[in-house]
Formats: sequence, C-alpha cells, structure tokens
Amino acid sequence: MNFTTDSRFNFSRKQVDAINSEHYTSVLDLFERACSEFAEKIAFSCLGQDISFRQMDDMSGKFASYLRGPAGLQHGDRVAIQLPNLIQYPVAAWGILRAGLVLVNTNPLYTERELRHQLQDSGAKAVVMLSDFVAAAEQVIPDTDVKLVITTNALDMMEPQPAPTHNLDQSVVLLTLPAAISLGEGEDLGGGLSKVRPTLNDLAVLQYTGGTTGVAKGAMLSHGNIISCIAQGRNHFAEHNNESETRLLIAPLPIYHIFGFTLYLCGNFASGGRSVLIPNPRDLDGLLDVMRSVPFTEFAAVNTMLVGLMANEKFDAVDWSNLKWTIAGGAALVPDVAREWERRTDSTLIEGYGLSETTANLTLNSPATRRIGSAGQAVGYQEIKLMDSSGVQVADGEEGELWVRGPNVMMGYWQRSEATDEAIDAEGFFKTGDVVVRLDNGFYKIVDRIKDMVLVSGFNVYPNEIEHVITSHPDVLECAVVGVVDDRTGEAVKAFVVRRNSDLTETALREFCRTDLTAYKVPKHIEFRDELPKSNVGKILRRELR
Repeated sequence: MNFTTDSRFNFSRKQVDAINSEHYTSVLDLFERACSEFAEKIAFSCLGQDISFRQMDDMSGKFASYLRGPAGLQHGDRVAIQLPNLIQYPVAAWGILRAGLVLVNTNPLYTERELRHQLQDSGAKAVVMLSDFVAAAEQVIPDTDVKLVITTNALDMMEPQPAPTHNLDQSVVLLTLPAAISLGEGEDLGGGLSKVRPTLNDLAVLQYTGGTTGVAKGAMLSHGNIISCIAQGRNHFAEHNNESETRLLIAPLPIYHIFGFTLYLCGNFASGGRSVLIPNPRDLDGLLDVMRSVPFTEFAAVNTMLVGLMANEKFDAVDWSNLKWTIAGGAALVPDVAREWERRTDSTLIEGYGLSETTANLTLNSPATRRIGSAGQAVGYQEIKLMDSSGVQVADGEEGELWVRGPNVMMGYWQRSEATDEAIDAEGFFKTGDVVVRLDNGFYKIVDRIKDMVLVSGFNVYPNEIEHVITSHPDVLECAVVGVVDDRTGEAVKAFVVRRNSDLTETALREFCRTDLTAYKVPKHIEFRDELPKSNVGKILRRELR
C-alpha cells in the first residue's frame, strides 16, 4: 500500500498540513530544532547518568553515520531496537531515523518465537539489543535477514563493558553501542548521514501490535503521523504549558511501547523537557527512590502502577509538591484509584486513550476540562464516530465501536493489505475494536475491547465494569475478569482477585458485587491469587488468565 496514492489517506495528508504549524518536513526537522534550541539542557537521565541535547545530536549523528557507512545499510532498511529504558535507546532511535532508516520497536521480553516473527515480518537488516539477550538471539538470528547485531550493556554509558561471546553461524558484526558511536573520532566514517531527507509521507516506525486478532502486525507510522501526534499534544495542553518552565518527566513506561515512544522520545524531547528513564518499571522500590531524588513535574503510568505505588511504604516519603499532573493510559483507569492518587499527591490526574495504530493519540482529558471515569475528548484534527455491529452510527449515550480518521492514523499494516482493508474503510476510518460511549460535551467513556466481552445468556458483559466494582472493595488490591465456558449460560464471569486482606471470602465479595451489578454480571467464579500476570507496561494480561 502506498500512502502517497491511496485515496483513503487524502484526508490525513490535508490535516497534517493544517496541524503542522512548524512546517516540519519530517521528524528530523523536529530533532534538529530541539538540539539547537536546548543544546545545553539535559535531555535524558538514567542510572545516574545525564545526556544533553548537544550530546544527543553528536552521538546519534555518529551512530547514523556508522549505520550508513561501515554497516552498509540503505535508505528505508529496517533496524530493530530491543532495549529497556536506557540512554542508549534514544541515541540508537534517533541515529536510525537520522540515517534514513525505519525503526522497529521491539519488546525486550519477547520469547524466541515472538522475536523471530517480528524480525522475519519486518525484514530487519540489523538489531540493537542488550548484551543479555544475545544468547536467545543466537537461536533466532539465523532464521532472519539480520546481518548486523549491535549490542550494549546496561552499564555501558558509565563505563564500556566487555562485548558478549556468541556462537552465531552467519557473519554477524558484534559491537558495543558506545564503540559504534565513537567510530569516526579522527577517522573517516564513510557515507556520512543520509543525503536523502525523508518526507512526511515516508515510513518512520514499525510499531507492532497484536490488534484484535491473529499474530502481531506492524502498524506503519509515517513521519507525518508522528509530527501530527506531537502537534496534537501541544495544542491540547497549550494553555497549561509554560515554555519557560523546565519539564522533568519520570519515565517508567517502556520506550518501545507507543505511549512511552511518543511521550518521552518525541513529545517531551521536542519541548526541551528532561526524561528520567526507568529501566525496570516493575521495581517500584527503585522507582520511588528515583522519584525522591529529583523535583519531577510530570509522571506517566498505567492503573496497576498507580495502585502498586500507593501501596508501597515509600510512597508518602516522596515530595509531590512539584508535580503538575500525571497522565494515565494504556489500560482503563479505575475512578477510585484516580481519586485516591489525586488526594495523596495533591495533583491532577489526566486519563487518555489511544492505540499503536493512532500513534497513541485519540482522546485525552486536560487539566481544565476533565471528567474522572472518562478518557477525555477527541484530540484535535480527528473525526470520531461510534458504529454498531451492522455499520450504523449510534446515538450519543449508546455503545458502539469507535471509528476514527485523522492525521495520526497509521498508513496501514506492514505487508498486510487484507488486514489493512479490514481495519480501514474506504473513507479512511480506522476501526479500533473498542466499545465506547459518547457522553455529553464530547467526552468518551471506554467500555471495553470487543474481543474481551463476555456473552452471558445472550447479554453483553464488559469486564471493565465488573473490575471497577470489585476494586472499589477496600480489601481488594487489583483484579481481572474474563469469560469461561458454562454449560447453562454459554459463558460465565470469572474474577481473579488479589486481596489486601486475606480474610476476604468469595461469598463476601460476591455479596458486595450484588449491590452494584445485576445478577448475570456478578462473578460466578472467583479465584484469589497472590499476583496477576502483567505486560512490561503494567497492563494486566487477561489473555493469559483465559
């Protein structure tokens, strides 16, 4: 599929032009402007190390030259990054984009099967990975087009570590990332930076997503999609941002995830903000230690992380006085959690909603106009409509699948024209697979994923609703609801619950649910667990519980 000729994206091209007030021709313009304007400011911090915008410019430029010179990569080649949140990530990411290559964000927690699929599907020619992952990569790389493996140790930015040993059969160059970056100091890199500047219509990132069905697919995000995402965010918060104030953002969400990628690597960077990268977001003790050490102004998290932080004994020792707001996304935010967070931090919590296919942006609350329990209003320059199963638009207050078109909507799925045609209609509307209700004043409430809906005796039951009721019980820390096979009702509701108080019984919890839920929504089965499976972002994985 060609973004420049497909008529479905005529709307998006016009809207990119309308929203791009800075007249950027690609994300490289954005990068260069930020590095020039904020040269001496700190861009990223991690593990006690800082890197300024000037250093980001220098290091990523040398890495880009290496990729196009000695590495021999060509314009449009795909390069995967499989790293946690380390300073090496933004250096490598911006180096890849500056070299005219396509970035493939890759989850460090992938199994061999998942990594093999993504590398094969993307056709990646090179991969930047943590040295700890090389052993697993040895089983995968020979089955892919990858010719170059660049490794880095988590401690390399403090002191370069020994390169890992390997037993890869094919000819693979193994370098530590700092060594690759330092190439060219007193020698000719060969090739230099890409002489071909990308355009707004060119592919920038392959962001893999499971979507609603099947194997992970690569959402094709153009330079125009990313520019639009940043511009939409700026416009949404324009009246609340003071350009003279330094933004200091605590960044535990992984950069490989669309939420972290657009917020840390792109949006906060473009505004001259500093992002404090957290390599292991599951280490809440360590995260709180970092939060105690810097006067942070913003924070981004998912619901489960907020719950875990507030349950930690270090929480109240953090100085929250500089915090302007917390942005929550990635999963449904429980209203009771939001209210407790605001009370204990004396700050504003803003919920948003988006997908990989929409370059993160879709709807968002703002500090001035927000509604707890909703995902906010449409971010600018988008059209949203809610459709029933027969493709008819529903009225306000009624449930429907959210369809959206706008300049931030992807170009389609990488090398999957059928999946693209299924997801994007002839008018350019992307079908999200999420059931949503439009409230008054243009606020949207996310009901649930269509695929997570439980059908009990012909009635639609949405897990989010039940989870919100269960987690409002004072003795419940967190829960997840799924559907299980039932001979009488077809499906039945099952709740997996982590208790704060071990005295809580199934009977007591079921009776609690009856006060707020109609009979067929009350969990027929309740299973208490010590913990629930979560993604690296902190989202509870219902599919594993099924």
